[in-house]
Amino acid sequence: MLRLGYKASAEQFGPVELLDFACLAEKAGFDSVFVSDHFQPWKHHDGHAPFSLAWLGALGARTSRITIGTSVMTPTFRYHPAVVAQAFATLGVMFPGRIVLGIGTGESLNEVPSTGMAWPDFKERFARLREAVTLIRRLWTEERLTFEGQFYRTQSATIYDRPATPVPIYVAAAGALIAKYAGRVGDGLICTSGKARELYTETLLPKVAEGLSEAESKRPDYARMIEIKVSFDADRDRALQDTRHWAVLALTPEEKVSVENPDEMERLAAGLSAERAASRWIVSNDPDEHVERISYYVDLGFEHLVFHAPGPDQERFIRLYSEQILPRLRRRFGGSGENTTGA
Repeated sequence: MLRLGYKASAEQFGPVELLDFACLAEKAGFDSVFVSDHFQPWKHHDGHAPFSLAWLGALGARTSRITIGTSVMTPTFRYHPAVVAQAFATLGVMFPGRIVLGIGTGESLNEVPSTGMAWPDFKERFARLREAVTLIRRLWTEERLTFEGQFYRTQSATIYDRPATPVPIYVAAAGALIAKYAGRVGDGLICTSGKARELYTETLLPKVAEGLSEAESKRPDYARMIEIKVSFDADRDRALQDTRHWAVLALTPEEKVSVENPDEMERLAAGLSAERAASRWIVSNDPDEHVERISYYVDLGFEHLVFHAPGPDQERFIRLYSEQILPRLRRRFGGSGENTTGA
């Protein structure tokens, strides 16, 4: 069954305003809300970086139905994995069946400024992630855990408040190695739209399937989640110009991998053309065309779509999507979202 989510852009909006948007998304019929976890945003001017764990607690308290989680958190540098395990166990107790821990290997922009560390290579970041997941899951299921890993240690540790069923862990992947790991160990995959078809059809989804085949237990409810970058408006020029707010996404990994300063990230993004800024977005003012282009990702095999809109008027986006896009997608692919406001 298709699930349709809303991406809460914590880099673009302050925590109170963002919370109102996320609550409106539930009322408008979205099935989930996933929030960014950043210590610093991708730009200095008008940027934001609220603490995702505090924000998720507030969102859970103000909503009743939607699935909520991080997309994505790095449980290896700013946060000790044991702290992440405790935080998500608490959220799981407070909002049972609604919490997802979405994780990734991290970005220097988030981890270096708050720790002063030297940013390690991918091999170490991936090794830390694997060890962190092992520790988190053991803390959710064992008592008095003494853990001696390469990077993390605990001494007779116990998490006293935890849900009966452990919180699902979705793993963000952009390449073959982590995609296979996501299938073998995770409860779901997270990736993003706007990349070459071959990445999805020849690397990410096949490697997830390969990992699933090697997993210790079968998971028929495994989630294949993709954040789809959409700019939809009755005025197509407005939809196009809105993508300028997120031009940073058009930067290549090589252009931004070691950038640790929001001012520098903002400078790099500002130098991109309007065409390149919009290159990773589905830009449209025609709802049928818009749905057709989104359907491309469903046809690839993704069944949990989280929509990221770039414009400043998020309330307008949520209402337009509720009226014109979500119903079309559900008629075409199925789904059971609720619309309690008629938005």
